[in-house]
Amino acid sequence: MRLRLLAATATCVATLLASAAPAWAHVTTDPDAAPKGGELTLRFRVPNEVTNTNVVKVDIALPTDHPLLGVAVEPIAGWTSTVTEVQLNPPVQTDDGPVTQAVGEIVWNATTGGGTAPGQFQEFPVLVQRLPTDTDQSVFKTVQTYGDGTVVRWIDPVVAGQAAPEHPTPILKLTGSVDTNSSAAGGSTVDVTKLAKKSSVSTASALGVIGIVVGALGLVVAVLALRRRTGADAGTSKPSSTP
Repeated sequence: MRLRLLAATATCVATLLASAAPAWAHVTTDPDAAPKGGELTLRFRVPNEVTNTNVVKVDIALPTDHPLLGVAVEPIAGWTSTVTEVQLNPPVQTDDGPVTQAVGEIVWNATTGGGTAPGQFQEFPVLVQRLPTDTDQSVFKTVQTYGDGTVVRWIDPVVAGQAAPEHPTPILKLTGSVDTNSSAAGGSTVDVTKLAKKSSVSTASALGVIGIVVGALGLVVAVLALRRRTGADAGTSKPSSTP
């Protein structure tokens, strides 16, 4: 009986961890939402999902139909970056005049012998001086390459109301717009640095799973202790004598 209880608990734990793991392993943006027209540092979070080789290359395509303006790449130790700009037709009109070029692709390559090891992740930060104002999301098709030549394409469309695909495209949701006249309107300016981050969501999910696992193990321990106590009581009790 004891072995059956332990086996059932192990199966439950494995199922919980397996169901939670895929949500942590996707390529994502941090933050996952920001105001339209705002400025922020956008981080692309890329995990290593294999056990025998490093991630050595990350290729991210930025949207050009609704371009991100003023993109600058932050240097990362152990990685080099290549930025490709594209011509915008028509140009994007801004307060400083028309913008005719924007970044369309960023490729990061690990230096020799480097990269992201198994069980780890790497963030690739870029400064965006102005997010699009005429769309509700920015989609970033991403291609991830491992040291053994394996290529993972994070380009599957994400459709509302449908099950998440195996390799969903990273998406930054764009909400409302930056309020540049908030004082006069009596409102408050949105601070993009205080937006909820995926890291906090992932941490909460992980703690929830850990709590369930600990609770399940505690239940098994309690049941085994009760069975031992019951067996001990039965062994020490004596039959009553008949007068």
